[in-house]
Amino acid sequence: MKSTPAKPKAKLSKETILDWYMSDILEGNDPKNVYLFSKNHKIKEEDFYKFYNGFEGIESHFFELVFEKTLATLSRSSGYKEYEAKEKLLSFYYTFFGNLTSNRSFVLYLLSGDKIGNIRKLKGLHKNFHQYIESLDIDTVDLKNEKANKIQHRVLSEAAWFQLISILKFWLHDDSAEFEKTDIFIEKSSTAAFELINTQPLKSIADLGKFLYKEFNPVA
Repeated sequence: MKSTPAKPKAKLSKETILDWYMSDILEGNDPKNVYLFSKNHKIKEEDFYKFYNGFEGIESHFFELVFEKTLATLSRSSGYKEYEAKEKLLSFYYTFFGNLTSNRSFVLYLLSGDKIGNIRKLKGLHKNFHQYIESLDIDTVDLKNEKANKIQHRVLSEAAWFQLISILKFWLHDDSAEFEKTDIFIEKSSTAAFELINTQPLKSIADLGKFLYKEFNPVA
């Protein structure tokens, strides 16, 4: 009788290990250490270290993958390349947070607790997001000085990162259906940010302020 050849094992990859780790976490089987994690998934511990230096590396990679998936989706979107910088950034935010929402339980696990540890998990995302902001070529005020203009662009990039983190924190605590309040916050904060760049800030900042005041002072 002819024997049926065994199915070859799926090739080990960063994504495979991430999928295992996410499943373990979401099913309440938090791995105690890399040795036990590797043993449970029938791989050698040394093979794990070919891809990650520890669980924090997996968690950081998750956010980088969400970022990459977001850009891939935008690149397939008709008309995205012709958008102005503001519309591109809005599209990025809506798509990025849509992808996070698909994995909300895992994100809540990753970003609870240790604030310093959370910052390290976002390090790769931070770098990639800065590069994305630079690619938007956002119009700024010409300060007639090369050094001053470079500083202005760095400040703009950091301000955009602060905005992303602010939206993330808002989304983590958003209890509205389909996170519609986060969508409103994205729109209002982006409008305010771009009007600041164009030195016409007052109306949008006031509008954003009213929205935030209402959210955090519901009785007022």
